[in-house]
Amino acid sequence: METTLHFLKKLKINNNREWFDSNKTEYLASKEIFEEFVSELIKGINKFDKKVSIDLKPKDCTFRIYKDVRFSKDKTPYKNNMSASINPGGKKSNIPGYYFHLEPEACFLAGGVYMPMPDDLKAIRQEIDYNPLPLINILKSASFKKEFNGLDEEDKLKNPPKGFNKDHAHSEILKNKHFIVSRKFENKVILKKEGLSKTLDSFKAMYPFLDYLRKAIG
Repeated sequence: METTLHFLKKLKINNNREWFDSNKTEYLASKEIFEEFVSELIKGINKFDKKVSIDLKPKDCTFRIYKDVRFSKDKTPYKNNMSASINPGGKKSNIPGYYFHLEPEACFLAGGVYMPMPDDLKAIRQEIDYNPLPLINILKSASFKKEFNGLDEEDKLKNPPKGFNKDHAHSEILKNKHFIVSRKFENKVILKKEGLSKTLDSFKAMYPFLDYLRKAIG
């Protein structure tokens, strides 16, 4: 993975089409290395999450490096990262799943559901209202707390969503608009031999959380 990170470092400095085209061979080699890592992630995840098929292809999980700059102030044409969403059905699926992000000095992994469809968000909140204990136990479990610091709170509401009282026992969880957990990794961790196993340890710890969300959405 060192080759891939090295390429991404150079791309960040030279984010233009002329440089990219002249270094296309290095990009393709770096992309292949990343996809091999994603392939190993798929195999590892399948051991504890059978809904992620062993036959899922890395190409169905990895995101394009080319940016859509139509509505962005940053007009550089390429992303400075490589990433993959490993879900049942691949990156286009709305099923809660796993995300891996490789970027120089900004590596992280995450899992859950980001920007859920209104019906899915409603279903998750209803499940938390009717059946909160399994989720609370997951968030308090030693295996989960070893890897994560609770739910991410991006875009969290200031008040409980419509239909829920401010005195609700789990109002703070219900205020979330995304149901995501994440953790950062230093580059040196990913580059070590145990980088793959450490990533899979984190994904395994988040699996019960994903299973709860999947059951809520149905």
